[in-house]
Amino acid sequence: MLPVMRCDAAGIDIGATEIFVAVPADRANENVRSFPTFTQDLYTLADWLKQCGIKTVAMESTGVYWIPLFQILEERGFEVCLVNARHVKNVPGRRTDVSDCQWLQFLHSVGLLRASYRPEQEVCAVRSLLRHRESLVQMAATHINHMQKSLDQMNLQLHHVISDIAGQTGLAIVDAILAGERNPQVLAKLRHQRIQASEEIIAKSLVGDYRPEHLFTLRQSLAAYRSYWKMIADCDGEIRQRLEEFKSPDKPASKENEKPDTQKLDTPSKKTSPDGILRLELKRIFGIDLTQIPGIQTGIAQTLFGEIGPDFTKFTSASAFSSWLGLCPDNDISAGKVLWVGTRKVKTRAATALRMAAQSLHHSKSALGDFFRRMRSKLGAPQAITAAAHKLARIIFHLISSRQEFDDDRFAADQLKHQQRQERKLRAKAKALGFELIPLEQVA
Repeated sequence: MLPVMRCDAAGIDIGATEIFVAVPADRANENVRSFPTFTQDLYTLADWLKQCGIKTVAMESTGVYWIPLFQILEERGFEVCLVNARHVKNVPGRRTDVSDCQWLQFLHSVGLLRASYRPEQEVCAVRSLLRHRESLVQMAATHINHMQKSLDQMNLQLHHVISDIAGQTGLAIVDAILAGERNPQVLAKLRHQRIQASEEIIAKSLVGDYRPEHLFTLRQSLAAYRSYWKMIADCDGEIRQRLEEFKSPDKPASKENEKPDTQKLDTPSKKTSPDGILRLELKRIFGIDLTQIPGIQTGIAQTLFGEIGPDFTKFTSASAFSSWLGLCPDNDISAGKVLWVGTRKVKTRAATALRMAAQSLHHSKSALGDFFRRMRSKLGAPQAITAAAHKLARIIFHLISSRQEFDDDRFAADQLKHQQRQERKLRAKAKALGFELIPLEQVA
């Protein structure tokens, strides 16, 4: 038997309609009990754990069923250990709910379980809103596809002529069609001046077979699309209201050689866009402006806040932070031999956001853009995206931990070393071919 490190530990197996709880055998005559998932029964479960003298609880992260019980136990003062289901399913033969909760209780009592990272409740509230907003955007995009399908059935090629049917020009033309306008020349005059397609091309694309049934589906799809964007706007307002409740962090004393911040935006003006207001709020909460990092847009910074929060102190180092994101190498080595090389399969929206940011560095003129292009030519696109996302994660961790603004000049030394290596390779290759490289300054 392993030594018991937590004698006041319990294990809980979460289900959709029933919850099984196991406590140490000496704490109750019936050390395994089942409870329904109604709220009143969850409070009864918490009272029973108190009677048994339980202080810490381990449960699996099963869907979203664990959230109500987690919050109730956390309010009652229990130390709740939310564990990954893959970490406790390695022993075969335990397939019942009773044996599962007993197995969780044993592993937790001997200290073999590691709690998953979960930010504070205030951050979790913002995260729920952000994930709901993401679902609303996806459903709004579905109705755009319905609009395009209706136009295809009427042989109106408008969405093949302009890039965005949900833009200013596209919606204006669709509204005019639904209002009864059928003249292609009149509809084409609604074209915005920034549209690349000419009025003649747009008018030609608007000659079709206007059927009542397709106009009906187009009208409903447009109404549903605007309804969803109304809900998205309300969701954005709720998110900004939640962000205003967060306090600004205390910045450390500035150093003498620190580069001053020349792009400060302290207070929003009347002309500030909603994206700019959100950027200001995130800058105030994080203590730095993450959008100064190449590839990090306001939406990505918002996702990082919703998934991690403003406090990175729970991660001991940048390596631990990158490992939690699944962006660092996780090599399998046995007997001095590398059996497998790669990164762990981790499903987190924060890592996905950083990969999107890394992919956008392809055309960046910054040092990070040069790093991504070098990695792409050396490793290929997928591994280059992972490597650049790993570097972005380390940069973000360092900036938030030290409360320092991003400075691209810090990469100048690495850029110089890379150029020197390239020059040495070119000189060696030229010498092998019987040539000699001469700098342009000497030629002039």
